[in-house]
Amino acid sequence: MQSYTIGQAARLLGVSPDTARRWADAGRVATHRDENGRRLIDGRDLAAFSIEVGQGTAGDEEEPYTSARNAFPGIVTAVKLGDIAAQVEIQAGPHRLVSLLTREAVEELGLEVGMRATARVKSTSVHIDRT
Repeated sequence: MQSYTIGQAARLLGVSPDTARRWADAGRVATHRDENGRRLIDGRDLAAFSIEVGQGTAGDEEEPYTSARNAFPGIVTAVKLGDIAAQVEIQAGPHRLVSLLTREAVEELGLEVGMRATARVKSTSVHIDRT
């Protein structure tokens, strides 16, 4: 069976190695040591844990691990759903941001008018994080 180091697991989970280490230390995901003393996570355990992380049940309240640095926390002011695509508007202070994304993404995030959200801008793309 394939095993992963803490660093490899962190990259696959989209978190920092420190976060993955804390989760392992807290017993949220099982680890074992190889012959060199490195902590490893079995592939099956990591796969099951990645589902928990993806569903937001991993229990860590850290900021999302992202390369998008221009964050605009605000409030959702409009959600327009199409059959496949959606449009989300966020008012972040004096800034109105509009993002076009998939309907599935909006539904997975549970975005609704009146809820807090963060728009992250990188180049010409606007990413939405539920906060």
